[in-house]
Amino acid sequence: METVQIQTESKKYHVFVGEGIRTELGTFLTNHFTNLTRILIITDETVGKLHLEKLQLVLKPWNPVIFTAPSGEKAKTFEIYYEALSTALENHLDRKSVIISFGGGAVGDLSGFVAASYMRGIPFIQVPTTILAHDSAVGGKVAINHPLGKNMIGAFYQPEAVFYDLELLKTLPIKEIRSGFAEVIKHALIADPNFYHWLTTNVDDLKSLTFEQLSDSLVKGIRIKNNFVSQDERETGIRAYLNFGHTLGHAIESEMGYGNITHGEAVMIGMIFALKLSNVLLGLSFHLTEFIEWVTTLGYKTNIPEQLSFENLILKMKQDKKSVGESIRFVLLDKVGQPRLQEISEEVLLKELKSF
Repeated sequence: METVQIQTESKKYHVFVGEGIRTELGTFLTNHFTNLTRILIITDETVGKLHLEKLQLVLKPWNPVIFTAPSGEKAKTFEIYYEALSTALENHLDRKSVIISFGGGAVGDLSGFVAASYMRGIPFIQVPTTILAHDSAVGGKVAINHPLGKNMIGAFYQPEAVFYDLELLKTLPIKEIRSGFAEVIKHALIADPNFYHWLTTNVDDLKSLTFEQLSDSLVKGIRIKNNFVSQDERETGIRAYLNFGHTLGHAIESEMGYGNITHGEAVMIGMIFALKLSNVLLGLSFHLTEFIEWVTTLGYKTNIPEQLSFENLILKMKQDKKSVGESIRFVLLDKVGQPRLQEISEEVLLKELKSF
C-alpha cells in the first residue's frame, strides 16, 4: 500500500493506494465518524454492475443508500444532480451523514458537487474505479456540465479521503485505460522530465502494462498533482498548469457532445496542439513528430475530428475557466517540466488550428 498525504489550505487528507484497499474503508469510517448517521453511495450503471456488491459488503453494517447515475458524462447533468439530491433528502441524510463516490471521474465530480451543496456541505469520500480518476479524485474540483461548457457549474470541495483500490482497475476496457493514461502523460510533461523519459522508454502498449508500472505511474501522477494543489488550492495561479491540453480538449468534448469522445482522447489532441503552439510561439525544443508516433502506437487519435468547426472550437475556448475577458489562455511549455500560461490571439489560434 502507498499513502500520499494531500495538503491544501482548507484540508489535509490521505490518498490510500493499493490492491484491495477498499477493505480498510470500514475502519476509517468508524475512526473518523463516531456519530455517522447514513451513508449514500453514488455510483453509475457500469460500475454498479461490476463492483457495487464488493463495496456493499464492506459497508454492510451501515446499510447504505444507493444512487445509480448513468455512465460517463451523462452523470453530470442538472437533472441527475437534482435526482441525487432528492435521494439524499428522501433518505434523511443530515450533516452527520457521508457520501461515498464510487466510480470514475464523472461520478466523482457529481458526488462531490452533491456533497458540497447538500445542507451547505457534508463529508464525502472518493473510491475511484478508473485510471482517469487518479487525477480527478484528488484536489477537490467537483462540478457538473452545462451545454455551453464542461465543468462550468461546480465548487472546490475536498474529500475526507481517497481509497484508490487498484484491484477495481482490472475490469477497465482499453478505451478507459487509454483515456486515463493521457492524464499520466500530462503530469509527466508539465512536471517531471525523468518520468516523461521513463514513460516513452518503457510504455509501448497500454494493454500489456504491468501492475507495477501502472501503480508506480498513478502514484507519481498523484504526487505531482499534490505539488500543484498544495500551493494553489483554488486555481488562482500554478494549479492552472494542470489544465495542460484541456483548453482545446474541453472544447472538443463539448462540440462532439459529452460522451462521444473520451476525456483523455480529447485532452491528448489538446496536448499535441499545445505542444505545437509551444514549439511555434515559445521556441520549445520538442520532437513533436516522435511524440505523435509514440501516442499513436498507444492507440490515441492525434487530429481534431474532421466534422468540427475551428470557429466553434474557438468560441468554446473563450468560455474556458482560464479565460479572462474572453481572451484565450493556454498552458504551454517552455520545456518539459516548465509550464506557463500564455494568452493567444484568435487570429494566431485559427491559423495554427488550420495547419494542425
